[in-house]
Amino acid sequence: MKEPEVKTSPSDFIDKKSNREDSFWRLKKAVDFRRHKRIQSIVAQESEDLMTTIGRVIYICVCILFDGLILIEIPIILGRSVPSWVLYGTILGFSINLQKQYYDEWFRVDLTDYDMN
Repeated sequence: MKEPEVKTSPSDFIDKKSNREDSFWRLKKAVDFRRHKRIQSIVAQESEDLMTTIGRVIYICVCILFDGLILIEIPIILGRSVPSWVLYGTILGFSINLQKQYYDEWFRVDLTDYDMN
C-alpha cells in the first residue's frame, strides 16, 4: 500500500516563517530593553558617593552572614529533624524577602536623570 502524501501549502510555510520572525523580534526587543535598563543603572551608579557603594557591599555581607551563620542554628538546636529544616527554610525565605525589600528601599538607584534615548 502506498502511504498518503502530506501536502503543505505555501501559505503554511510563510505563516510559520513569519511567526518565527515575529517571535524573534519580540525576544530581541525584550533583551534590548533589559540591556538598556542595565546600562542606565550602571551609569547612574557611577555618580553615587563612595559610602553608598560601600554600604551596599556591607549590607549584602551582613545578610549573607546572618542567613548562613545565624539562621543555620535553628536546625542545629532543634536536632536536625525534618520539621527543623522546614522551619529553617520558611524563616530563611521570609528573611531573604525582607532583606530584599530593605535593599530595594535603601539602595534604590535613581534613573530619572539618565534617560539615554
